[in-house]
Amino acid sequence: MEYTAYLSLGTNMGDRENYLRDAVLLLQNDSQLSITSVSSIYETDPVGYVEQERFLNIVLEVKTAKNANELLHKCQQIELQLGRKREIRWGPRTIDLDILLYNHENIETESLSIPHPRMHERAFVLVPLIEINPGLSLPKIDKPLSEILEAIPDKEGVRLWKRKNGEGVFALFEN
Repeated sequence: MEYTAYLSLGTNMGDRENYLRDAVLLLQNDSQLSITSVSSIYETDPVGYVEQERFLNIVLEVKTAKNANELLHKCQQIELQLGRKREIRWGPRTIDLDILLYNHENIETESLSIPHPRMHERAFVLVPLIEINPGLSLPKIDKPLSEILEAIPDKEGVRLWKRKNGEGVFALFEN
């Protein structure tokens, strides 16, 4: 069975673009996962803990044979592989991979909440998500994503950093 999921990737340490590229490559190299769409790269102001560098963020649409918990495990494995340390809540990170949506399902377990519990409050998630799928809706919310985004006060903190310039998954990371 094939499922559709949306992932948010963010980084604000070291070579940020390289961390995004490496995470995308590690996802793409998984035989049970295929990246079907990738947003442009956005530079965003930090949220929560603000005494840190700006982030680069992208959103991916993926098709996968993995169930939601297996996908979460894969995301956490990539974070560890790329040196992610969880020291400060919402603090600096080499890479962060979050499952935003999974097959338009509501999932609530001890380790996983889908849709992502704060995604509707975060312009750095909604802007790239709307870019790759403007018609997408959130389970249990009867508003278009664009209307939800319009109500978020900090959307000016999300700036286009590098526009997607081709159809291939890695076209974004080519010079």
